[in-house]
Amino acid sequence: MARPYILFILFTLSFTITTTFSSSPNPKTITLPLSPVFTISQDHLHTLKLTASASLTRAHHLKHRHTPPLNTSVSPKSYGGYSIDLNFGTPPQTSSFVLDTGSSLVWLPCSSRYLCSGCNFPNIGKIPTFIPRNSSSAKLLGCGNPKCGYLFGPDAQSRCRGCNPESQNCSNVTCPAYIVQYGLGSTSGFLLLENLDFPGEKTVTDFVVGCSILSIRQPSGIAGFGRGIESLPTQLGLKKFSHCLLSHRFDDEPESSDLVLQIDSTGDTKTPNVSYTPFGKNPTGNNTAFLEYYYVGLKKILIGGERVKIPLNLLVPESSGVGNGGTIVDSGTTFTFMERPIFDLVAKVFEKQLSNFSRAKEVEAQSGLGLCFDFSGTETVPIPELMFQFKGGARMMLPLSNYFSLVDDSEVACLTIISDESSGTARAGGPAIILGNYQQQNFYVEYDLENDRFGFRQQNCQKSA
Repeated sequence: MARPYILFILFTLSFTITTTFSSSPNPKTITLPLSPVFTISQDHLHTLKLTASASLTRAHHLKHRHTPPLNTSVSPKSYGGYSIDLNFGTPPQTSSFVLDTGSSLVWLPCSSRYLCSGCNFPNIGKIPTFIPRNSSSAKLLGCGNPKCGYLFGPDAQSRCRGCNPESQNCSNVTCPAYIVQYGLGSTSGFLLLENLDFPGEKTVTDFVVGCSILSIRQPSGIAGFGRGIESLPTQLGLKKFSHCLLSHRFDDEPESSDLVLQIDSTGDTKTPNVSYTPFGKNPTGNNTAFLEYYYVGLKKILIGGERVKIPLNLLVPESSGVGNGGTIVDSGTTFTFMERPIFDLVAKVFEKQLSNFSRAKEVEAQSGLGLCFDFSGTETVPIPELMFQFKGGARMMLPLSNYFSLVDDSEVACLTIISDESSGTARAGGPAIILGNYQQQNFYVEYDLENDRFGFRQQNCQKSA
């Protein structure tokens, strides 16, 4: 379906660029440093609330990409994502991008006149921008170029100002400007064809990248790793990509892990000790945004060995219509989101197994998290294990730190899984579960595009470990 403009709701980010490029010794792969991005907060409880709110805003976006942006109060300091550095242009100019598997457009702050309203965040300084005039390989994407259709559909020429494809040559007319909208702002610009350079490895010519010239509360570019035709994996023709996400410490320690891009085919070779589950079929209804997502077949949620009795229709996405139900994996969401009917069932099992401990209702209200317990006077916190079991038998046993967080120096711990405020059994549309990056900490995660499968294994992501 043709799209007159692109509608993404992501999060504004405040971060310090700390990564440098490194090459892989394997000529079939490219390895990039992957770093957490966040702003330090002295108040852990406040940080949890902001992160929960940001995760909820992100979940609303992924579930309702066809709707207008939601006016949810979220601070840009709250978001915990991961960034990479990419080199565009001739000679190359390095820019920092947020890794996002839930969207597909790659765009960056661009031009010496780049404006960003509301981006005066602490420690960010002047926003680095890409300067097209300093690159000999930068070209405006023409309306007659088939790549203009990446964002605007096969009838893109009919959307170009001053272009009538039936009576004139549109090769000298530029592709329409894009508008990317957010819960708290927006960004807009025009599309470039530019060289994407991996020093010592590979140069990709005529890569479609967004050159944003005006933004509201969005200081960083986005590297879309979704399944859309305009995404980085699709444009590079990647066979697979993988990463290992460092733990969220919410501090300024300059540490990074690796994002590995596999270019050449490896056939059906499986990575040692990795459990695999096939990617699910994307819904084929009217909401084409769902085609960008990585669906996985989550079959069971087990808490302390007890299966949570989730209705099957919530775990399996509709093949048509609005695509209700199912589970997607998203690097751009921090805390995992569950629709209220699922969250309530999960909370009920935790409450039953932790019935000797009282709920910390005040902390729940202050943190924005829906399930907190007071473990005062307990030397060993007896929190039951949480496991996700996927189609094909793959089991993800989460470390305790991936799903419960202690609040400051108190003896209260909260479940770092979020839901919306409404209760009831009606589904709100879109994916029912969004597996966020907080639950993927210290897991090697693999997107095997060639064999259409998702893999993972638990491991320490610190390089020094």
